[in-house]
Amino acid sequence: MSSSRLRSRAALATVVYAVLLAQVLLYPGVDTLVAALGAETAGLDASMWFLTAEFAAFVVFAVPWGAASDAAGRRVPFVAGSALLGGLGYALLAVLPAVVAPSFEAVLALRALQGAATVGAFSLSMTMLMDLEGSHGRNMGAGGIAIGLGTATGAPLGGALYEVGPLVPLYVASGVLCVLAVAVPLLVDDAPLDGRSSGRSPFDGLRRTPRLALPYAFGFVDRLTAGFFSLVGTLYFRTVFGLSPGATGLTLALFFAPFALLQYPFGVVSDRVGRRLPIVAGSALYGGAVILVGAVTTVRAAQAAMVVVGVLGALMVPATMALVTDLAAPDERGVAMAGFNIAGSVGFLAGILLGGVAADAYGYPTAFLLVGGLELAIAAVTIPVFLRVGDGGGGGRHAVEA
Repeated sequence: MSSSRLRSRAALATVVYAVLLAQVLLYPGVDTLVAALGAETAGLDASMWFLTAEFAAFVVFAVPWGAASDAAGRRVPFVAGSALLGGLGYALLAVLPAVVAPSFEAVLALRALQGAATVGAFSLSMTMLMDLEGSHGRNMGAGGIAIGLGTATGAPLGGALYEVGPLVPLYVASGVLCVLAVAVPLLVDDAPLDGRSSGRSPFDGLRRTPRLALPYAFGFVDRLTAGFFSLVGTLYFRTVFGLSPGATGLTLALFFAPFALLQYPFGVVSDRVGRRLPIVAGSALYGGAVILVGAVTTVRAAQAAMVVVGVLGALMVPATMALVTDLAAPDERGVAMAGFNIAGSVGFLAGILLGGVAADAYGYPTAFLLVGGLELAIAAVTIPVFLRVGDGGGGGRHAVEA
């Protein structure tokens, strides 16, 4: 049983990895990509809307995917279908400029459709990890390390692909998701079989389990900084320090590598000590580390600060996701994880929009100060509530199973 669970955990983590890899391939040279797709505005403005279109779709469509899989009592067909549609969306974006001369508004609409498809594969593969028996911290640690590895390898690989051509990352992202669509049906589906989910939206789950608002709040602010780095961080390293897309990808990997490699061990730690300490300690330091990236004056110092941000992010994320699993009823995990992903996607959107507007109006250091300060402020508001209501992890209660 333990060996089977470990294989399932590894297989599902691979699915999560593939989805994130495809997504992050586009980030290191997003300014050159939007120019190739017909954007006529400045790189920061067009890049902001290109990323925003995908994550706006994530917000809208995470719940329908989760509710449909809960109602059907199956996840695998939805993950496979989502991956196939997402792969087709990436492919259409890549071939569109060669076929017609689309307006950038049409490109953004197609980008939104691609995001609406892709979010199903991501959210439901994370839900399948929630469905596994055993340690929630280990399961979410596996998901977290897959997210981190997807971003850690996607950033430098995407940078290298941009050196070949501005549309090449789109073709590769499409291929990754299409391969995933073929492979996913081989997975074991452990979704609840009765198909009688009592909650059709995350708001229903929040009414029954108000404490879900805690991981949702932390998911929001953590992804806010991720959205900020995907746009403002990328252009910061490219414009302020003059890095190429390849070098920018390697610099982003300085954050993503420790973020990936430490997720699983920190997930195990959260099983042992509970969820409260990793979330509280991580949040207390994370905002300051984000501010540090924008405050230093040399590229080497900024790169070192990126490593610190990655370590602290790895401390928080698996504990936060495991807390969702701790609190959600088994037949509501699809919509519970959808709610977490909605909170995260709204945060990602806020990071892109707020960071982009602030950087454009006031400069990069002010933008880093603003976003890092928001992390600290939201943590300060939510941490006292977290300490008062307790810890979903139970200080080792879930650590006894592999």
